[in-house]
Amino acid sequence: MRTQVAIIGGGPSGLLLSQLLYTKGIDSVVLERRSRDYVLSRIRAGVLETGFVDLMKQAGVADRMEREGFVHDGTQIAFDGEMFRIDFKKLIGKTVMVYGQTEVTRDLYDARDAAGGTVLHECSAVNPRDLDTDAPYVTFLKDGQVHRLDCDFVAGCDGFHGPSRQAIPTDIRREYERTYPFGWLGILSETPPVDDELIYANSERGFALCSMRNDNLSRYYIQCDLSDTPDDWTDDAFWDELKRRIPDEAADKLVTGPSIEKSIAPLRSFVCEPMRWGRLFLAGDAAHIVPPTGAKGLNTAASDIHYLFEGFDRHYNDGDSDALDRYSEKALARIWKTQRFSWWMTTQLHRFPDQTEFDLKVQQAELAFLRDNEAAQKALAESYTGMPY
Repeated sequence: MRTQVAIIGGGPSGLLLSQLLYTKGIDSVVLERRSRDYVLSRIRAGVLETGFVDLMKQAGVADRMEREGFVHDGTQIAFDGEMFRIDFKKLIGKTVMVYGQTEVTRDLYDARDAAGGTVLHECSAVNPRDLDTDAPYVTFLKDGQVHRLDCDFVAGCDGFHGPSRQAIPTDIRREYERTYPFGWLGILSETPPVDDELIYANSERGFALCSMRNDNLSRYYIQCDLSDTPDDWTDDAFWDELKRRIPDEAADKLVTGPSIEKSIAPLRSFVCEPMRWGRLFLAGDAAHIVPPTGAKGLNTAASDIHYLFEGFDRHYNDGDSDALDRYSEKALARIWKTQRFSWWMTTQLHRFPDQTEFDLKVQQAELAFLRDNEAAQKALAESYTGMPY
């Protein structure tokens, strides 16, 4: 087999890159370790920045998102038992789109199917080779046979545990990491959202987030101990704790019901530098992870795809490789800004085990400053809706 761009990873990043390349006449093959049903069963984030929405339009896959997604003009911040609103549209004229990652992935699968794109599932032992030469290739095992995919370039969109990042020699690769001393317990329930917009809550009992997928599908989170398991929390215990962490005006409106999915996610910050080695380019979780506070994970992956697509387009269609050569530099400049924002949101909204009384007073003062200062609100709105690419 031969293609121009071999894409390792069939999640939204890899599929979006493949679809965008198709619009410019550039051939790609996507290799995914899991089955299609498994990929579509994963429950992930659902807040899309303005730039991500624009990429979906550019890829020709935005119709259902624009029909079924929810445009949010702002978000709610709660602390000390009260809420205040950050009005994105009023402050900076931008919005976000609430549309689940599963739906994004489904739309991209449909588009790749319609275009006759090659997406191979259940590919194991994927191994990118000869990346520092002009003739890279990828070997993989499928249906009991070893296959070889020759290519011009390899795009590693295969997540934190995939083989792509590990293919960069350790004496070249540098990794930065911070782990947080808590996790998020999240549930999905077939209940109406408690509010029209997301609520980020700081409380003395810990962080809480009220989110949604649609008019009758809600996603809620609470900060929990890393030693907890989902089985430690009954639905009733979760709802009771959530009500204690959000303001009374929200708790009184909360509609509860059985959870249809329950999980705990640890929080971490991670960045790998560089994001290019030879003919290999890393994108998304293969290169960086943010805590979910601030909804930057999928959106930062999308910015990587923008820069990478731009580079491939100019290389193949204009004969100009400058954008590819500068990919790692440009992507990392934006990534570190989103890391800063995610770290800031996390530190302001959570309770840390080693926080002193002084730390808590400063945290409260920071949130009060955000509530009362339009310039601070504008800065948050710019980061939340997405910095320009």
